[in-house]
Amino acid sequence: MPARETESSGDLTVELLPTANSDGEEEGIGVDEMLERFAGEFGPWQLRQFLLTSIAWALNSIHTMAVVFADREPAGPDPCGAASRAGEWAGSTVEEWHLACGGERYKVGLAQSAFFAGSMIGAAIFGHLSDSFLGRKGALTVASGLNATFGLLTAFSPSFSVYAAFRLLTGVSTGGVGLSAFVLATEPIGRSRRAAAAMSSFYFSSAGAVALSAIALLIPSWRHLYVATSIPSLLFVLLAIPFISESPRWHLVHRNPSAAMSIIRAIANSNGSFVPGALSLTLDAYPGKVSPGAAAAVSSSIIDVLRSRLTRSRLVLAVLINLLGSIVYYGLTLNVGNLGSNLHFSVILNAVAEVPAYMLTAMAVSGLNQLNYY
Repeated sequence: MPARETESSGDLTVELLPTANSDGEEEGIGVDEMLERFAGEFGPWQLRQFLLTSIAWALNSIHTMAVVFADREPAGPDPCGAASRAGEWAGSTVEEWHLACGGERYKVGLAQSAFFAGSMIGAAIFGHLSDSFLGRKGALTVASGLNATFGLLTAFSPSFSVYAAFRLLTGVSTGGVGLSAFVLATEPIGRSRRAAAAMSSFYFSSAGAVALSAIALLIPSWRHLYVATSIPSLLFVLLAIPFISESPRWHLVHRNPSAAMSIIRAIANSNGSFVPGALSLTLDAYPGKVSPGAAAAVSSSIIDVLRSRLTRSRLVLAVLINLLGSIVYYGLTLNVGNLGSNLHFSVILNAVAEVPAYMLTAMAVSGLNQLNYY
């Protein structure tokens, strides 16, 4: 692959751009190299894509944390008694279905468990769909729409069993939203900026928790709360997703190099850069020009991952790290009501306290990225 060279004549320096090879064919390079050398690793286009897509993380946080207010337990030495602060807690599922008393108490955490079980299922389902025919943008659209739908239906649950079932379904869609949004936000960003951008998406999760606390302060009823927290997901589908672009890598995998190159050129134009016409895109893992309509799209499955010792080890480590991290994080986050302080203040304080950790992690990962860690 010819490098970008320069020729000097006096004070004039002319940059030699890649040209077609001796056979007149376009030169194919990977997406990362195209971003680094020509389109730009992070500019106005990537910033807009990142901000719009990361709104989904704020909405995900709202759907996940809603149970903190909807399922809050009555406080006091006698939660089953008539004097158990019924006025403050009248809007919770625990109060409505008398879950704080007798053998019903186990149900308080059951809805949360159902949600996270659904999230695990949704990540697997939408992870496959986002790689296949649906695409990252399509998966985000469907999952966000389902989030709004299931959230609204949750508000009309006639019994706890139905409520738990809808929380399970909300978890399925929430798992799909997080995965699709993360990939859409970070894939068009160059390698040197991708790590910091990936960590920055978590700022939106903290913002979502703060917004939820404000909404819950204004809307104490758990049914009205689920309605109010579901409408933003619907607005996101209608007003934000149309302005989000599909991943160029997904287009390449599905043998549509012209669509992928169109996105790269849009990035370059927005960033004030130029992509030579003699270049074409190719998959980083599959050298050679990607031809439209050639055979089937590059595909893989979990079996392919398990066959390789390297990818198998990475998968196991990723699962264990995510499992342990989730247990600690959500174990603390979803139990802020047990601190004994004002619930709304505790949720906001917990969300704000996360921000320095995200900043430090982003700085650390960016530093390691300079050593080709990322």
